[in-house]
Amino acid sequence: MLLSRWTGVDLGCLTVLRKRSGITRMKTSLFDAKLVLASARLMPLLIACFIQVFSPPVYCETRVYTVGVVPQFDSHTLHAIWRPILDRLEQETGERFKLRGSTSIPDFEEEFETGRFDFAYMNPYHIVVANRLAGYQPLIRDHGRMLQGVLVVRKDSHITSPADLDGKTIAFPAANALGASLQIRQELTDEFGIGFRPRYVKTHDSVYLNVLLNEAAAGGGVQNTLNRQPPEYRDALKVIHRATPVPPHPFCVSPSVPQDVRRKVAAAFLRIGTEAGGKHLLAQIPIAQVGVATLDDYQVLKQMDLDRFFVKR
Repeated sequence: MLLSRWTGVDLGCLTVLRKRSGITRMKTSLFDAKLVLASARLMPLLIACFIQVFSPPVYCETRVYTVGVVPQFDSHTLHAIWRPILDRLEQETGERFKLRGSTSIPDFEEEFETGRFDFAYMNPYHIVVANRLAGYQPLIRDHGRMLQGVLVVRKDSHITSPADLDGKTIAFPAANALGASLQIRQELTDEFGIGFRPRYVKTHDSVYLNVLLNEAAAGGGVQNTLNRQPPEYRDALKVIHRATPVPPHPFCVSPSVPQDVRRKVAAAFLRIGTEAGGKHLLAQIPIAQVGVATLDDYQVLKQMDLDRFFVKR
């Protein structure tokens, strides 16, 4: 009481203030605890946001399917034919495709035998071998024509029959080209009974040039590649023998490609083949009338016993 009078401070009020101060400190402590708890809960979210903002972007990798094409022509011609077709397939399927070139038919064979192509356009006997060694399956082929090998000589040559080629040099694109080499060599041996010296010159174009330049007495090709020669080359050659027609080149798929992608690609080819612009693209391969292909289409080749003439690397 004396202190209260001397200081002018009401001790009762001071006691109340102390109590209130304690309540305030308690409330502050509770608030701080809640703040810490909330911060702990928010910290993982803040860290995640930080990583999202400041980390470099991560993109999902899309598989790019490799497409091989038997090198009947030079690489520039093959790219001009196939890149527009692969562009259309990308539009139709949503998948990505990369054309993978081979410098020669033997190099192409080595790649499909080891399964390096996801898809490949190959000759009919190739699919027999590729199925056995790497599990490839045909998807589509041309139903509008057959593949037929041709044996040509210079138009001014005295040679008029394969029998006249006994002991002479004959140019072929490669040992295992079907119509242009395997079948021609089989028929020259089995039907005409002649011996000859084969010269392998890598492409069909080179075969025709070797004949025109008198580097070979004759040359093996197929009707389609002969038709594509410049008129001055084509008109200077004559056909003296045609091989047995067989189903043409299939577009094939590796067993590593998912089933849904296989179906999409086959369906896309069939759709493209129904459109005027698409037909023009496929005609460059050439495919006149696209349709489904099966391994049974090529069983006839096994009856020819072509393994006798197939050259393994």
